[in-house]
Amino acid sequence: MAYIGNQKSTATTLSSKTLDTMTGDGSDTTLTLTSTPSSVNNVAVYLDGIMQRPTVNYTLSGNVVTFTTAPANGVVVIALSGGGEHIGSPSAGSVDSDKLPIGAITDAKIATGVAATKLSGTLPALNANAVTNLTSANLTGTFPAISAAALTGVPGAIDTENASDPATNTNPSGGVGHLWLNTTSGELYACTDATAGANVWINVGGGDGNIVPYSFQGTNYGYVYGGTYPTSADVQQFSFTSDGNATDVGNQSVQRQSYTAASSTTHGYCMGGQLGQNVIDKFAFASANGFTMTDVGNLTQSVAYPSGMSTQAYGFRAGGSPNTDTIDRFAFASDGDATDWANLHTARSAASNGISGTTHGYTAGGQSDQIQKFQYSSQATGTDVGNLLNHGGHNSGTWNNQSGATASTTHGYVVGSSMVGVSPSRVIQKFTFSSDANSTNVGNIITPGVFLPGTASATTHGYRAGGDTSGGGTPVDTIDKWANASDGDATDVGNLVHTQNYMGQGSQY
Repeated sequence: MAYIGNQKSTATTLSSKTLDTMTGDGSDTTLTLTSTPSSVNNVAVYLDGIMQRPTVNYTLSGNVVTFTTAPANGVVVIALSGGGEHIGSPSAGSVDSDKLPIGAITDAKIATGVAATKLSGTLPALNANAVTNLTSANLTGTFPAISAAALTGVPGAIDTENASDPATNTNPSGGVGHLWLNTTSGELYACTDATAGANVWINVGGGDGNIVPYSFQGTNYGYVYGGTYPTSADVQQFSFTSDGNATDVGNQSVQRQSYTAASSTTHGYCMGGQLGQNVIDKFAFASANGFTMTDVGNLTQSVAYPSGMSTQAYGFRAGGSPNTDTIDRFAFASDGDATDWANLHTARSAASNGISGTTHGYTAGGQSDQIQKFQYSSQATGTDVGNLLNHGGHNSGTWNNQSGATASTTHGYVVGSSMVGVSPSRVIQKFTFSSDANSTNVGNIITPGVFLPGTASATTHGYRAGGDTSGGGTPVDTIDKWANASDGDATDVGNLVHTQNYMGQGSQY
C-alpha cells in the first residue's frame, strides 16, 4: 500500500557529492542530510527541479536543512551536498614534477635542517660559469660528497698554496700541469716536467723565477782543497767560463789531504782526509777572497781517501781508509754531524773520488776495478754494477787506485790512477748512468801519468787539477779539461797556484 506521511530521505554518494531526497507534505520544514557539509553554500536544494536560494529559502545547521516555507504536498525535494572536502597528504612519489607550478616553492616553505640524506644521489652536470651569488650563507650545513667529474666550465684551480716556492724534488701528485702558488711572493708556477727529483717549474705569473732541475755540475767555478808537496790548506779556485790559472781564495778550517768533497747550490764542503780526520767544513760560494772554511760537523768515522757525492739536499761520504763500507749522509740545510746512512756493496779504500748521478751515488776503483752504486733515497746496501778497464791483465787489485773522478749528467768519468810497480795511467774512462755497464776508454789527460789529483765537474767539461806523476811525491800544477758532449783527449787550460798532490774531489758551482 502507499506510504502515508513524509517520505524518508535517502542518500547516494556520487563521487564527492551526496544526494538526499524527500517529498513535501505541506507541513514538514526539515530534511536531514546523510553528510554534514561545511557550509549552507555547499548544499544545492531543488523543489520540483527549481533551485532554491541558500539562506533565503533554506538554512543549514549541522546536517539538517530547514526550509523557510514547508514544501507543498507532493513536491519532490532534492538536496545535493558536497564540496570543500579535506584533501589528505599525497603518498610518496604520487606528485609529478610537472604538477608543481613555477615559483610555488619558496624559501619560507622549505623547513630548516634538511638532512644530508635528502640531498643524496647523482647530481646533474653543473656549469660553474653559470653559478652566481654563492655565499657562505647559501652553503651552510653538511652536503653529501659531490664528484668533481660532474662539474664543467671550472677555470683552472690552484693545486697547492704554500709560503715558499716549489723545489725540483717536490714531485707533485698531480704531475705535469700542477699549479703552485707562493702565497708570500704571489708568484705562480706550473710543473712542466714531473721527473722524480728533477721537476721543472715554470713561472707563469710573468716573474723571472723559473725553477729548473738541480744539477750537481757547476757553471761558474771549480774548487780544490789542501794537499801536500807543499803541505797546504789553500782553497784554490779556477774558472769554468774561461781558461786560465787558479787563484788562492781561502783556507780549510783544518789542513788535510786525501779528502773528498760535496757541493750544495750555495756552499762547498770538504770531508775527512789524512791523517785521521773526520771534519766536515764548508764555505759559501759568495764569500769574499781570504775566507777560512767553517767546521760544521763530523763524519761518523775518521777516514782518508773517501768518496763524496751530492744531491740537492744532502752530502754523502762513502768508504775510505781504513778499509770501510760505511756511507754517511749529512744535510745541507743545517749544520751538524753526519749519520750512518747505508753501506757499500764491498768495503773500499783509496777509490776514485765519488761520482754523483741523478738518482744514485757511485764509487769506482779503489784497489779494485769494481764500479758500485747506491740509491740516494734508500738505505739499501749498494750493488756491483760493472768494472773499470784493467789494461792488459795488470793486477786488478792494484788498478784504479787513488784516481780522480768527475760526472756529467749522463756519465761518470775516472781519470788517472796509481798501480804497484807501474807508472800512473793517463786514461780517461767513462761509464753510463742509464744502465749498469763496464767503462770504456774515451781519451787521455795531458800529463804523462797522474794520481791523487783534484777534480771538479762543470756542465760541459770535466776538470783535473794537479796530482802526482811518480808515486813518490812528484806533484804537478797542470789544470786540464775534457768535453762531456764528445769523447776525446783533454786540453791544457791553466795551472794551480803551486804544484799540488794528495788532493781529492773538489767542489763546483
